[in-house]
Amino acid sequence: MLEQRIQQQFFESADLLYQIAEGLSRPLAVAAQMMVDALTGGGRVWCAGLGISAADATALASLLAGRFEQERPGLAAIALDAQAQGYSDPASALMRQVQTLGHPGDLLLLFENQSSGAVGALLQVAHGQEMSVIVLSGTQDDDWRGALLDTDVQLRVPHSRFARVAEAHRLLSHCLADAIDLQLLGATE
Repeated sequence: MLEQRIQQQFFESADLLYQIAEGLSRPLAVAAQMMVDALTGGGRVWCAGLGISAADATALASLLAGRFEQERPGLAAIALDAQAQGYSDPASALMRQVQTLGHPGDLLLLFENQSSGAVGALLQVAHGQEMSVIVLSGTQDDDWRGALLDTDVQLRVPHSRFARVAEAHRLLSHCLADAIDLQLLGATE
């Protein structure tokens, strides 16, 4: 029984990734181009996440500032710290950092895997700094969607389980890093 349940985890994850591949390929390409435009235009990519999603933000920033699958110059990608000193509320800490550090031409890439009322306010702060926004989200009731501008991109993973959404977000991060490398360095074998 335990082995069957474990196998079911693999099947459920693979099914979800297969289902979302076609629908997310175009928005992913747009998001990757937005990131390339920001980075080559002198901007920075600020990666952020609330709760456990902060680890995804840190991982993507590391792939961009360091390397993904091939050597390249580091890219100006920084993970914001949701636990910044002086703030008991992680969302407030992120808002303060975006307001303090964000500039026109920068991009906020937000991992949102838990429904948080603070996301809309964070998006408004980023827009106030004239930043573009990419949101990787799940299926929660996202009352913040109205805060997205036409120039923003939402990469939504339609699944109710946190684990499946988190797995898909990791793949989306890898797709973004690969697409950026492709645009900056060309195809590799």
